[in-house]
Amino acid sequence: MPDACCTTDTPGPAPAPIWQVRELQAAAVSGALLLASLPAPGVWATLSQLTALLVGAATFVPGALRALLRGRLGVGLLMTVAAAGAVALGEYGEAATLAFLFAIAEGLEGYAIARTRHGLRALLDLAPPTARVLRGGAEIEVPAAGLRVGDLLLVRPGEKLATDGVVASGRSALDTSVVTGESVPVETGPGAEVFAGTVNGTGALEITVTATARDNSLARLVHIVQEAQERKGAGQRLAERFARPLVPGVLVLAVLIAAGGSLLGDPGVWIERALVVLVAAAPCAFALSVPVAVVAAVGAASRAGVLIKGGAAVEALGKVKIVALDKTGTLTRNRPAVINVVAAPGCARDQVLAVAAALEARSEHPLAAAILAAWPDPRVAEQVEAVPGHGLRGTVGGRPARLGKPGFVASGPLAGDVARLQDAGATVVLVEHDEVLLGAVAVRDEIRPEAAEAVAMLRRQGVEVVMLTGDNARTAAAIAAEAGVTDVRAELLPADKARIVTELRARGAVAMVGDGINDAPALATADAGIAMGAMGSDVAIEAADIALMGADLRRLPDAIAHTRAARGIFTQNLLLSGGILVALVPLAAAGVLGLATVVAAHELAEVLVIGNGIRAGRRTRLPRHPALRTADHAQPKPAPLPILQTVGLPATGSTDGCRAPTPQEETR
Repeated sequence: MPDACCTTDTPGPAPAPIWQVRELQAAAVSGALLLASLPAPGVWATLSQLTALLVGAATFVPGALRALLRGRLGVGLLMTVAAAGAVALGEYGEAATLAFLFAIAEGLEGYAIARTRHGLRALLDLAPPTARVLRGGAEIEVPAAGLRVGDLLLVRPGEKLATDGVVASGRSALDTSVVTGESVPVETGPGAEVFAGTVNGTGALEITVTATARDNSLARLVHIVQEAQERKGAGQRLAERFARPLVPGVLVLAVLIAAGGSLLGDPGVWIERALVVLVAAAPCAFALSVPVAVVAAVGAASRAGVLIKGGAAVEALGKVKIVALDKTGTLTRNRPAVINVVAAPGCARDQVLAVAAALEARSEHPLAAAILAAWPDPRVAEQVEAVPGHGLRGTVGGRPARLGKPGFVASGPLAGDVARLQDAGATVVLVEHDEVLLGAVAVRDEIRPEAAEAVAMLRRQGVEVVMLTGDNARTAAAIAAEAGVTDVRAELLPADKARIVTELRARGAVAMVGDGINDAPALATADAGIAMGAMGSDVAIEAADIALMGADLRRLPDAIAHTRAARGIFTQNLLLSGGILVALVPLAAAGVLGLATVVAAHELAEVLVIGNGIRAGRRTRLPRHPALRTADHAQPKPAPLPILQTVGLPATGSTDGCRAPTPQEETR
């Protein structure tokens, strides 16, 4: 593995225990032979040193020569030339010491990288190796790899799910912490989508399989992260741009020192110095300074429910000074519900809901789901068409009907109620039938219980928080006040959000947090695009640089803290390894340092860089947060608004009982 320090190839199986690493075993034998040579007389000492050299060199010389035949010049080649030169000069002990120390460094390096990368592969082990399915009316146990789409998976209490699926029967609570990092079990029942690796609670479930073990969400997550670990940030590209040409440059420098010095002085002295320079200028530690930390940081984050797509995303998120939050689905739960219905004079609440539900019956809009939940069996309207940015119009009972925002449908006598509801954070739609205003429906998407805490955490990190939303200004202001956000931009189109993100970037690096689909322009414009609640959503994961797999917004400041620490480690490693090169090369060229000293210093620096890089994999900044089941832990929530309706009118959904408002009511 002589050139492993300059590459980022993915190791395959799990790493062996450290005492079984071949390079370290060879180094132990080489070291023992070196020690044995110290008291040995004459020829026995030389024989012991040469044997130590052969044992140590066997770990890197064959690979260096194979790489040379393929046209690749690596650090192993520098060490091979230096060892051969030392032997040619009769410095057998120096050559053996070089081989011994380099074998140790190579063994530790390979073990550390393999162990760090395997931590991600261990995610696949979260899914059980076997599963019970119902086939041909009989319950059988099959390997997880043998599951087929459409199989009926049987999951007992306490068991892990072998793959993704949809609950066919049964109710339970799933522990998703191993995948999303969230501590609150998720209630599930028939029709709910469930994912591989989650742990079933107290109820038995029958699940219809929707993905094989090879293609389930856990396998896709591991594949995406493995690809992400190869995406290089500016620091890593800088290190590689410097390290790659350095190897041939060092060879040229050594030849020049040997040739120039030999012309001016003792050839033996200058050739030896040239060999020392070969070792001193080896860029292995510099090339390793960022990749090891990236692999560790990305792997640790993925195990905590944060998918960071490579070194570029780590660096981008670690530099963030401003976070732009979309309202719906980020600060709020994205589960809107009808909180109030205001009937116009002469109309009934049920009449308002009946016409609204008829128009929304085939709509996919979140507001439609809320209205249909309040009036579940509507009469479907005819000739329904959407008026972009305004609402819907169609025919209900043979009469024209409209539903939409104030302005599209005139508020008339309900203007005061509409303003009151919007001030309370509700989105209000007005309903009109046969050109008569029936009433207003107020829908509110409740704020996440942890939103205010997450915003406060961001502020403590020195991050500025901005809320972007397409909702009206009153609703946006109410939600922002509960979350503790003071900078609110409302009534925005997707293009407006992208424009504002561009403007914010003039003040510092910006992270945009959205759903990864509707906010795609803003996500692409930001320095770091973050998808919220992306577990099971390939589109969201692909659209963003970072994906929060769960729905806990506190993972956002956690991820920023984690990547800031990783960036600090990148910088430390680059400075340490660069400083070693700058210090050792002139000292070696001047003859101040010998070969053994330079090898020891260089390989010690490499071990320090690896050890420091592995620190980026610590999860101390990605803790499990206590559950917040209500918004009481965040900001006080306004009291429920009373439902207003006219008493004594039929609740049939017919609008025949409605009358046009009087002029006095129109102006009230």
